Amino acid sequence: MSKKQLNLFDLSMIVVSLVIGMGIFRTPAVAAERAGTPSVFFLAWIIGGVVALCGALTYAEIGSRYPVTGGYYKIFSLGYHPSLAFSINCIELVSNAGSIAAVGVVGAEYIGHFFYSGAVPPLFRGGITAAAVVVFYIVNLLGLKMSSRVQNVLTMIKLLLILTLLASVFGSHPIPAPAKMAAAPDPSVGFWKLLGYALVAVSFSYGGYQQTINFGGEVERPGRIIPRGIGIGIFIIITVYLSLNFVYVKVIGFENLRGADSIAAQLMWHLFGPIGDTILRCLMFLSVLAYVNVSVMSNPRVMYAMSTEGILPAVFKKTTPKHGVIIWSLTAFSATIILSLVFTTAVEKMINYTIFLDSIAFVFSSATIFILRRRRMGEDRDIYKMKGYPWMPAFFMLAYSCVTVSIAVNDPAAAGYCLLIFLCFFVLYFILKWTSRTSSTN
Repeated sequence: MSKKQLNLFDLSMIVVSLVIGMGIFRTPAVAAERAGTPSVFFLAWIIGGVVALCGALTYAEIGSRYPVTGGYYKIFSLGYHPSLAFSINCIELVSNAGSIAAVGVVGAEYIGHFFYSGAVPPLFRGGITAAAVVVFYIVNLLGLKMSSRVQNVLTMIKLLLILTLLASVFGSHPIPAPAKMAAAPDPSVGFWKLLGYALVAVSFSYGGYQQTINFGGEVERPGRIIPRGIGIGIFIIITVYLSLNFVYVKVIGFENLRGADSIAAQLMWHLFGPIGDTILRCLMFLSVLAYVNVSVMSNPRVMYAMSTEGILPAVFKKTTPKHGVIIWSLTAFSATIILSLVFTTAVEKMINYTIFLDSIAFVFSSATIFILRRRRMGEDRDIYKMKGYPWMPAFFMLAYSCVTVSIAVNDPAAAGYCLLIFLCFFVLYFILKWTSRTSSTN
């Protein structure tokens, strides 16, 4: 895993793909409904962008100081304890596998309507998703350079879709009236509560860039490439999100946006008329493939990191001699995605719950920048030091602490369920360590 295969463009496209998934085509409607007014809506997206920028710069320095494969696992282990690293990352691996399965099923549904006039059969959706996972499994077997090239192409297609949606502001086809209108916001609800609840939805769309540090050990000149790649990627994302939300409100109208189901389809209809639906389905399916591939690239590196610390069996750090592919971690994660297809509905519910833990993970992982600075990690070589320290990391941590509190207040069952899962994995860590020591003693 010591080969340096990723350049600046590769890493920037990975950042964009990790963040821009299906969320931006759905969460604006949720955020609008929660915000209640256009001013609160746009303020939530602007604050979300500022928080993302602070987080991106924080993780850029963390990745620069500690450029290792599976970095998102390693920083928890280094800064706190392997049990915390194991528990959080196990939940993320399971939820990410379920997320890929769920998103893949949605993508299959987009093209399924080319073959079925009514509802798309579950077998078709599951088969297409499984086939996509197998294809990208084979692509990743050809090495990181090959998978990153495929990812670059798919990411450019995703950006083409977004540019097409932005161009809808010049369309002339009237949009059909919405089937339902969202209820008017409760006037008794205060400004800060509306903003906080809208920020929860916005934060879903901005997350993902922290996984970039999983590739730290495979980036050329990490001290320069990691911060620049994350910086360029997050700048593209913030620009795209603010522009696209402006177009949503401009074309659809804020009140219609609050009750909209398929906002991307409405923009394409406004630009192209009925044929816009066909164009959208093709581009959305390819956008889904971009998310599937980058997830298959990133998550096995966490399993590799766990194996190097002896938590998972040594087979999970085994690499192929020619391309340095972490063969068994890649195989196991790909199989987990396909297995998740059987439980797609339940997994989707679990993913919603684990957002609570994701927010806590953001707080603790970003806090390692204080630990790395105190230990002067990486200062014997060329590294990136963020400006605005310590205020920018502190603001990022405060923002996600507020998201955590907001979720716990609005959905205490989700918080409790997620903490229970965390506790199960926490106990499992010590069972695995005890088993490992017992086996080595015998």
